[in-house]
Amino acid sequence: MMRVFHVLPLCLAALGALACSSTPEPTTDPSNPCPPGQWCAAAVPTTTATAVPTATATTTAPAGTAATPVPPVAAVAATPILQGMGTTEAPGMKADGGPFAGQFQEGQSLEQQINISPGKCYTVVGIGIGVQELDIQLVSQPAPALPPVVLAQDSTTGAAATLGGKASGCWKNPLPIGGPGKVILKATKGAGIAAAQVFSK
Repeated sequence: MMRVFHVLPLCLAALGALACSSTPEPTTDPSNPCPPGQWCAAAVPTTTATAVPTATATTTAPAGTAATPVPPVAAVAATPILQGMGTTEAPGMKADGGPFAGQFQEGQSLEQQINISPGKCYTVVGIGIGVQELDIQLVSQPAPALPPVVLAQDSTTGAAATLGGKASGCWKNPLPIGGPGKVILKATKGAGIAAAQVFSK
């Protein structure tokens, strides 16, 4: 019985030595750069596409794409025009924030965040140069996971747009609480620069 106890440690030591012995590194196959036992993405052959020139009068942007915002300094250049529209369409109201503007392709939109205050009345005026149909929407964002809710939209046509103007009356927040909202400018037809200003009282 004593011999079995002496042989068992020797067998375990031999097995340990075999298990810890080094094996030669596998040679890599030049056609397969992945090490054995690992998955690698296959190399995808690349092709170079040549652009075919096309002639179009108006470039239409894919639906839902954003216009390129114009720096605030450049948007201020539209202030005299927007203030003049505000005097006509939003009498007695004050500018709520500064003007905002963007470079649009047909179908693109630009969003401006605003805070919709309880009991306040809002008018938004906009003008486009090169844009033939400019549309304005006022939307609220009830919660980040929920879709925005359209509160008001302009009913004017052409390059000048007014939401809640003198003819229809300003849009008034009927809720006793405020919340986040945004003004959406959209170049429905045409391409160019458009600017807008929010007025409130």
